[in-house]
Amino acid sequence: MATRTRRPERRQEPLSRERIVSAAVELLDTVGESGLTFRALAERLATGPGAIYWHVSGKTELLAAATDAVVATTVTEDETDATPWNAIRALALGVFDAIEAHPWVGTQLTQAPPQSPMLHIFERIGRQVQALQVPEAAQFTAASALMSYILGVAGQNAANTRTLQPGTDRTEFLDAVATAWEELDPDQYAFTRSVAGRLRKHDDRAEFLAGIDLILTGISARQQPTA
Repeated sequence: MATRTRRPERRQEPLSRERIVSAAVELLDTVGESGLTFRALAERLATGPGAIYWHVSGKTELLAAATDAVVATTVTEDETDATPWNAIRALALGVFDAIEAHPWVGTQLTQAPPQSPMLHIFERIGRQVQALQVPEAAQFTAASALMSYILGVAGQNAANTRTLQPGTDRTEFLDAVATAWEELDPDQYAFTRSVAGRLRKHDDRAEFLAGIDLILTGISARQQPTA
């Protein structure tokens, strides 16, 4: 009788904090914050909840770590050769794209405690504001304005995307909204009607960067000596 050769068991990748956080990001992208439980995470990692608690104390810490992991990809680029203006644009667009790809990040950034990933973004913005030679008394205002715009617009864009039904065609959706704008009362909504065509064909990322440029133009203009 032939003997069956026993196949060696597949060796599991050692459980680590990095592996747990990576799996948490994947789970958050799939089911959102409410679906992130240690039971669901344990099933994804083929381990027990107790093993996860060895590396992460609870959901709050796990959400912060997952957010930090996503944000880290936006603040690690070398800006040595970039002008402060371009460095801010690149950072802003990185945050915009990260929140669009991971909509839950926007919410977590606004709720995070001190020493949070949000401070990494604020620090990078602030250093570029200083490089623009903004007067010290205006640096906090300038950096805060940029920070608020970046998180606000990126978060709103992600929220808009999440409200759309799966399979919704963006072009058709914008066309329907623009058409509705064009049919508004001309006396009450004269401006809204006038820009309906722009809504129909606008690009979210391009408009976002245009807003960054407006803020930077304003910051630069305040530094010019008055006649």
